Amino acid sequence: MNTNPGDGGEFGQRQTQGPIVPRTAAEALRPEAGTPPPSKRSRASRSQVVVFLNFFLSVVILLVLASGAALYFGMQAFVEPGPSASGDTFMVKPNTGVQEIADQLERRGLVSDARIFRLGVRATGNDAALKAGEYAIKPRASMRDIMELFKSGKSVMYSLTIPEGLTVEQALQRVADQEALTGDMPATMPPEGSIATDTLRFTRGATRQQMIDKLVADQKKLVEDVWAHRSPDLPIANVEDFVVLASIVEKETGRGDERSRVAAVFLNRLAKGMRLQSDPTIIYGLFGGKGKPADRPIYQSDIDKQTPYNTYLVKGLPPTPIANPGRAALEAVANPSKTDDLYFVADGNGGHVFAATLEEHNQNVARYRAQQKKQADDAAKASGQTTAPAAPDDNADGGNSGADSGENGDAAQ
Repeated sequence: MNTNPGDGGEFGQRQTQGPIVPRTAAEALRPEAGTPPPSKRSRASRSQVVVFLNFFLSVVILLVLASGAALYFGMQAFVEPGPSASGDTFMVKPNTGVQEIADQLERRGLVSDARIFRLGVRATGNDAALKAGEYAIKPRASMRDIMELFKSGKSVMYSLTIPEGLTVEQALQRVADQEALTGDMPATMPPEGSIATDTLRFTRGATRQQMIDKLVADQKKLVEDVWAHRSPDLPIANVEDFVVLASIVEKETGRGDERSRVAAVFLNRLAKGMRLQSDPTIIYGLFGGKGKPADRPIYQSDIDKQTPYNTYLVKGLPPTPIANPGRAALEAVANPSKTDDLYFVADGNGGHVFAATLEEHNQNVARYRAQQKKQADDAAKASGQTTAPAAPDDNADGGNSGADSGENGDAAQ
């Protein structure tokens, strides 16, 4: 039994060993081989990978920082006040892309950088949300403000106003003169009295024909509505005559408190077979749809001139309306005052004085002429003249509009 623990086995155990192979003297002198040191080539390869990874990570970090900074400053530029101190109108045409819109905005000085506007629109997912139209861009509007405006579609609105009492020719001239409208004027004009006296709102690009069609349709609807609510005992046979008389009332007075009373005067005269003797009908017969020059009075020779519209000479209504009547004039004729008045004359203060008898009317005419003379004398004294110049050609009642003469010339003239 081996009792030496240094002999390679545990105490009390027998260790089995293989056969002992003797080494040569040279082998015994050679040192035993250990773990081989790493090669220089392997160490260099690992060093290049680390350098590349470090470089790559540095680039990524720089790109992230640069992108973050660009995004931050880009968003700041997108929302900060814009460069235009006065603002302007801007047209977005149909089928225009964001790139072209951005370039135009920059050229017009409405944004500071087209690229930022374009990227801001795309980043917010609004590439396809910008609507065509004409827009009013406010002073110092930011790019975001402009984008939101274009998204809203709230285009600049224009107005076309047709005042009461214009002829169709005068009304259509306003349509032709509106530069925001497009297209040609119609070859033929609508009938006199068929244009609504209203204000239309529209965006640039609407056509002139659309405006005219709208005005005609609105007037037709208005006339039908008022005619349907006329007084049961109204002595007018048809809607055409209704519009004719309303156009005369429209031209005779602009006072809302007088229209129904003026309408009553004409209806009372028609009922008695008297001539209307309305100055505006004379004017229409002489000048047609162009209208009388503002500084031209009505002369006695005009009253004596025969035309289909001269109601001093022709009984009944003229053949057509003489203007486009508004709602107030139409309602005045549809529901006139209940009076016995047959005459009225200007009162010198923008209104009229009414009378049921010729005698009373002649007194009103005399007062009006005395007032006119006093005003002329006062004006002459103020200008240094000794007497006021006489009215040429016996100007009839100072050019006032009103049925201020009696039947067959029996009123004072």
